[in-house]
Amino acid sequence: MNSAQPCVNGTRRLFLALWPDDGVEQQLVAHASQWNWPSSCARCMTEDWHITLHFIGNVNADRVAGITASVGVPLQPFELVLDQPRLWPGGLAVLCASEVPAPLRSLHEQLGRALHGLDLAVETRPYLPHVTLARHAGAATAPATSAPVVWQARSYALVVSTGNRNQHYQIIRQYG
Repeated sequence: MNSAQPCVNGTRRLFLALWPDDGVEQQLVAHASQWNWPSSCARCMTEDWHITLHFIGNVNADRVAGITASVGVPLQPFELVLDQPRLWPGGLAVLCASEVPAPLRSLHEQLGRALHGLDLAVETRPYLPHVTLARHAGAATAPATSAPVVWQARSYALVVSTGNRNQHYQIIRQYG
């Protein structure tokens, strides 16, 4: 484990996510530039963009190695099309997928079983893959039409929240 990872009261805040490559990041930048952003919104930094697979939450630091070893599941590469810009309650501006590809659904389910096997809580709401573009964006206006963001997913990552303003997240391990 990297000693630079934050340890607050002996815990780490973890999640599993799809992490964009440079091509997907460029598509997301182009999409985000088409929104009308109010000055009051907090736009997410491009290096923070991701699609959460499972939020794990705070775990004791001594559990991270076991989690890292247990969440490596088979991944069938897939294409995810993000084509639904939305404003969600609470002021979140997101870009969603209108369809969840079967390999993504399978990956989500396999990871959920792995986390459940570690006695970690798993979200029970239906899975809705999305990228959060901004917070406090209730007054933002989504583009009426925009080109979809096409994401070729070939890997996923175990990620830790750093608590650092300049680098919110750090990948612990890539899988796939």
